[in-house]
Amino acid sequence: MVKLDVISDPICPWCYIGKTHLDRALAKRPDHGFVIEWHPFQLNPTMPPEGMDRRAYLETKFGGPEGATRAYAPVVQAAAKAGLSINFDSIKTTPNTIDAHRLIHWAGQKGCQTEVVDRLFDAYFVAGKNIGDHAILADIAEASGLDRAEVIDNLDSDHDLTETRARDSHVRKLGVSSVPTFIVLNQHVVSGAQPPETWISIIDQIAAQT
Repeated sequence: MVKLDVISDPICPWCYIGKTHLDRALAKRPDHGFVIEWHPFQLNPTMPPEGMDRRAYLETKFGGPEGATRAYAPVVQAAAKAGLSINFDSIKTTPNTIDAHRLIHWAGQKGCQTEVVDRLFDAYFVAGKNIGDHAILADIAEASGLDRAEVIDNLDSDHDLTETRARDSHVRKLGVSSVPTFIVLNQHVVSGAQPPETWISIIDQIAAQT
């Protein structure tokens, strides 16, 4: 077993692209041995609970429409190269992701964490859904085999809220400042949306050492 910790945010396009690259490498090395655990990192920890209009958010962050376009041009190119169709025009809201991270944590307790992460990426980047909305998160939970009523009850409470924020804070104190960040065997850090070839090389090196 090879522990692979992934620090990410489900509204991070580079995280979506990075996971796609990783998945393709794992498919080519089915005996990879990776045991994957997902950890929270909010790109926008001060985002209002209801989120913000995405266009207004991006234009404020990047200094207007042209700045936003320039900032996202590399993302669009990388997504196309990875064979992903990200429907940016359909995304109307930039959400607060603390509740999505809570859902990912609960999914980990039930053994379906990666499935929930996949559904969150798909809901946000493909369907343009607001993954800060509790009803949408409950839909994702139910589709992944979690108890819908239990998830709704937890989302409507402060269950694991403090702990999730503390985990986000912890990885920042460790030096993580951007995502995706991957930690292999609790010691080797791989940053960014690395291509499948990089992951295949890492898997092969680990296999050779063991």
